[in-house]
Amino acid sequence: MSRVLLLQGNQAVVEGAIAAGCRFFAGYPITPSTEIAEELAKQLPLVGGKFIQMEDEIASIGAVIGASLTGKKVMTATSGPGFSLKQELFGYACAAEIPLVLVNVQRGGPSTGQPTSPSQGDVMQARWGTHGDHWMIALSPSSVPECFDLTRRAYEFSERYRVPVILLMDEVVGHMREKVVLSDDYENLPQPMRKQPTCKPEDFLPYDGGEDGVPAMPPFGIGFRWHVTGLIHDETGFPNGSPEATVKAMDRMYHKLADHYDDIVRVEEFKMEGAEFAVVAFGGAARTAWDAVTMARAEGLKVGLVRPITIWPFAQKHMEKLATQVKGILVHELNCGQYVGEVERAVKGKVPVFSYGKYDNEPATPAELLAEIKKAMGGVK
Repeated sequence: MSRVLLLQGNQAVVEGAIAAGCRFFAGYPITPSTEIAEELAKQLPLVGGKFIQMEDEIASIGAVIGASLTGKKVMTATSGPGFSLKQELFGYACAAEIPLVLVNVQRGGPSTGQPTSPSQGDVMQARWGTHGDHWMIALSPSSVPECFDLTRRAYEFSERYRVPVILLMDEVVGHMREKVVLSDDYENLPQPMRKQPTCKPEDFLPYDGGEDGVPAMPPFGIGFRWHVTGLIHDETGFPNGSPEATVKAMDRMYHKLADHYDDIVRVEEFKMEGAEFAVVAFGGAARTAWDAVTMARAEGLKVGLVRPITIWPFAQKHMEKLATQVKGILVHELNCGQYVGEVERAVKGKVPVFSYGKYDNEPATPAELLAEIKKAMGGVK
């Protein structure tokens, strides 16, 4: 049986989290993500979960890290300044390889910025917000149903690869309402599970990656004792400052994601058959692009849309291939131009790359984007 609901994107995230087995949330209310905390405060107790409002954003991510170590699937959610505050402990989760899902419903910035205005200004912060080399996954939904689906996928990736995952939303998608068809029996849905040790407790090495590079992660309290630290460590979990241990640990954390590019990186194409020019857009900006590309096709312009669903790791292979298929690319995003730099890097000058950044507190209209498409196409030889 199924249910047909009219939900906000933020509410669909909550449904996706519950369906994936999330049973602990710690957070602090901040627009435009507050509905996620409000809904989980209502729903988690109904499924045996726990909700706690912490005193600030730093404490919130600290709490979910602790809960994840006990074996729980966890979530925290925030926006803008709160995302900045979470970065130190997000880096800790990267170093210690602690599964968690962090939802960032982007708003205008920097600092307090525009609290309830659409923005995609946290693209680079999602990748490089915490210091040092680190690897994580960020996903960007463009519709309310996709908020549900990508939240579940975020847990699949987080548990499978033992890595923190960011659901990089924006206010457009977080607050819009659409029809969503959901199962009325989440218990029968496939549940992502983290790898468990097959050895005796006394033989357990907590950071032995095995063949796939992903260490087993038994919950605290069942007999497997292990040390957790943000310092670079060897297979025992204890700090090791040698060059060899550092390179081995960093390489393993990189390859456990890079070697599974085809599983992790998802890109959707729209009207790319015979396209000579491509628009690249994601999240809320992609909604405008769908209409603008449709309008362009109606005028006889051979334009298509490439929508990255996985923002990080970057869709390197897809963009390299795109440069061999079209004569030009326009990257549309709700910021001053962030993702466009990654596209330019991947394309390596093979075709011209244009940028249409919108950062005036409003999403572009399809007509505005169509005008930018025509202008960019006019600059392609």
